[in-house]
Amino acid sequence: MLIHFGPDHLQPEWDGSVVCIGTFDGVHLGHQALIKKTIELAHQKQFPSIVLTFDRHPAEVLAPDNAPLPINTLDQNLELIQSLGATAAVILPFNKKLAECPAEQFYQTILKNHLRAKSIVIGHDFAFGHNRQGTPEWLNQRIETHIINPILVDNTRVSSSQIRRAIIAGDCEQSTKLLGRPFQIKAPVVSGQQLGRTLGFPTANIARSSQLCSLPHGIYACQAKTPYGTFTAAASIGTRPTVQGTHPTIEAFLLDYPGDSLYGHLITLNFHHRLRDELKFNSLDELKSQMSVDVQQTRDLINFATSN
Repeated sequence: MLIHFGPDHLQPEWDGSVVCIGTFDGVHLGHQALIKKTIELAHQKQFPSIVLTFDRHPAEVLAPDNAPLPINTLDQNLELIQSLGATAAVILPFNKKLAECPAEQFYQTILKNHLRAKSIVIGHDFAFGHNRQGTPEWLNQRIETHIINPILVDNTRVSSSQIRRAIIAGDCEQSTKLLGRPFQIKAPVVSGQQLGRTLGFPTANIARSSQLCSLPHGIYACQAKTPYGTFTAAASIGTRPTVQGTHPTIEAFLLDYPGDSLYGHLITLNFHHRLRDELKFNSLDELKSQMSVDVQQTRDLINFATSN
């Protein structure tokens, strides 16, 4: 998949394209339906399929005090878009200038001139341009427009907002249903206090930005994708009150891991189940005993999930 930051230097060799537009935070089931429709139409018309998105949530510019925390990093979203098979992604820097761009100018300059769009695919509630002038009805008067209806899961409309609520509540099962896969944290491994080694549970310390949507403090059953394979993992999110921790950390104990160093490597944690709240224990022995229980419960849950 080709990735372009901004269309200004894009020199398309195609005569036409099918373009879908959206923020695509999390690339959930609704986004997937939109992108898959774009790819399907592009194949029919023998055009490239273009995903047009933004480098940040528009609310970060339009209403910064109310902007939601992103579910994924931009890199994660692009990786997921690529996995669906789109020809290219074009990322627009969302700034004040773009926010004030009239819909007609956006349509003529970006969609028609730069991307040579012949068909557009959008969600039913999507609009672009200053004061959201570019509604589905407005677009349909100018170009072939395909509108994707809401996707429902158990009578719940799939949306990034609903997924954020599930993540913040620690409802891994609900976020999995709406995303179409487990909620993921992808970040590098950094050095920590190495306390887990003294307890018999060496952990990988994950450095993830606090400016992203996060699960509540607690213990989780996960799968960890590493450069050395995929492993069952018991993950802790919290301040480690038993050892007088002062700031939130993400630590993962990888079951049956061979021991190769992960420092500096990116790993992906897939969160399947929330086991319990973070607790403060009276001693390290009590903590170690509970960790043994957490690890066995994690093994049982992930074995069950992967065998069904």
